[in-house]
Amino acid sequence: MMQQKLVDFIKSGHSLSEDDEDLIVKYFEPVLFPKNRIIEEEGKVPQYLYYIVSGYLRLFHYNENGDEVTTHINCPPGFFTSYSHFVNETKSGENVECITECELLRITKTDLDSLTSKSESMKDFSMGVFQRSIAYNENRSFELATLSAEQRYRRLIENYPGILHNVPITYIASFLGMKPESLSRIRRRLK
Repeated sequence: MMQQKLVDFIKSGHSLSEDDEDLIVKYFEPVLFPKNRIIEEEGKVPQYLYYIVSGYLRLFHYNENGDEVTTHINCPPGFFTSYSHFVNETKSGENVECITECELLRITKTDLDSLTSKSESMKDFSMGVFQRSIAYNENRSFELATLSAEQRYRRLIENYPGILHNVPITYIASFLGMKPESLSRIRRRLK
């Protein structure tokens, strides 16, 4: 049962009662998506928060030239969506796309609210997830502004080595704020 992976993930840092575990099983729906599938579309309110059991997802939008700009790539395990738009139930300017085949657990905002109202442990855990998301985004903005392209690439592969084997180089370059040719030069230099 895929929900057990989420239960185990939460239990690694929080205590859960049997009732909490039953609620997780009840509210999180297991889904499987093929690679290259857009599961949340820009211009719409994100319908789900996803827990990634396996696979890689990205957030992206189109710039004024019509080019795709990848703003976030997620490595499993963890949660993924267009967070502020999901929480505030507003239209997102970004797409959520499966880069690889993805095994996911998904929950709607209504069900997440029910879950966190019924379980103090899940309320605390949920708050921690959103706080980490904010901290991650602040840190990412700081790194884009202060680190060189090579430093950003080195940090990415140190922290998420699996990304190179699962995510196309064009997405990684976009995520790091550079052109694919620049990333290719950096990679050649580091070999």
